Amino acid sequence: MTMTVEERWAQFFRYGPYALLGLATLLGAVAAPLLMTRREMYAAGALLLAALAVQAWWSRAVPRLLAAAPAEPAGDGGRREAGAPVLPEGTTAGRVHFTLRTALAFALTWLNPFFAIYACLSCFDAVQLLPPRAVRAGLMVTAVALAGAQSGGLPPDSPAQWIVFGTMFVFNAGLALGLDHLGAKETEKAEERAGTIAALEKALAENAALHAQLVLQAREAGVADERRRLAAEIHDTIAQGLTGVIAQLQVVSSTADPDLAQEHLGRAQALARRSLGEARRSVQNLSPAALEHDTLSRALEKTVGEWSEHTGVTARFTVTGTEEPLHGEVAATLLRIAQEALANTARHARAERAGVTLSYMDDEVTLDIRDDGRGFDPLAAVPRTGSGGFGLDGMRARAERIAGALAVESEPGQGTAISARVPLVRHD
Repeated sequence: MTMTVEERWAQFFRYGPYALLGLATLLGAVAAPLLMTRREMYAAGALLLAALAVQAWWSRAVPRLLAAAPAEPAGDGGRREAGAPVLPEGTTAGRVHFTLRTALAFALTWLNPFFAIYACLSCFDAVQLLPPRAVRAGLMVTAVALAGAQSGGLPPDSPAQWIVFGTMFVFNAGLALGLDHLGAKETEKAEERAGTIAALEKALAENAALHAQLVLQAREAGVADERRRLAAEIHDTIAQGLTGVIAQLQVVSSTADPDLAQEHLGRAQALARRSLGEARRSVQNLSPAALEHDTLSRALEKTVGEWSEHTGVTARFTVTGTEEPLHGEVAATLLRIAQEALANTARHARAERAGVTLSYMDDEVTLDIRDDGRGFDPLAAVPRTGSGGFGLDGMRARAERIAGALAVESEPGQGTAISARVPLVRHD
């Protein structure tokens, strides 16, 4: 099983000190007859046992300190070597262990330079075990021990050895402090990256909340738009159909001619059936029945013809431009606008003539409905919601729903012209 970097560092700090102390002892013992007196050998043996005792105590103390330590200790200000395990930082036990081990390693190196192998341990965990202000002092002591070993032993006993010692001390101290500085810079960058990641996570959380809010608003807007659509469809189907049925029944009730009465009763039944079918199609959000088998121009031609027959108003339908198959929503919108405009003409205009023109252009379709009725002032027009109609506002809303526009030109006594312009979206 492959170990992670953290696990390898943990193995090093657990077994490495014993291995380095053992290697230093082995090499020191081989060189001892050349470098040490008998008394120094006895002293080194005592110091070696003390170093083993300190290391054994620390190995047993670490698990307890780790269990009691907070989740994110901050004894070194976050300055930790990449991959180093989380050690008890800034604790009294850690400072005591580092001080005792460094002192014993320094004394052993003084007696035998090969113990510098063990002394170099302080370069690895000074940041973890010491307070930030004491890290440099600990590294300087270790640099002295290493420089003494590299220059032939402590204390230097000749000017040349002192020069070598000074040179190696500057080198070791500079190397240790430089690496500590680089580690601090890397830690600052890591903290900045962590802060950036935290800010991004916060922004993502805020964006998620905003997205949820937008989804809710879109859902509410969709519900409101669907309600408006159904209201407009019902107005264009059931309301107008019932108006036509009432008009036919009024003729029946006012005439004594059985044949005329029967004719108008038949018209009333046809209107009722058609209105019922259109209402069902509106609820299911389907295209008007007039567009089920006919193109828009053909459906408008039939609508204008039937309207002229029912109202007695002379009406003419005209198509200009090259006819193109339109998207169902575009065709349905224009047909509903034409039906609403003609219905308003029949109810309010008292016109004698009317005209409907469907114009196909390069990128848009225009529907114009004109009459020679009594006209009105568009600026003073009020939506006729009280009578169940949607009027100009309803037609304008239909056009705007498909990115179109509706314009009205009228003056009292001068007739009315309504023009709807919508994008030319072809049927797929």
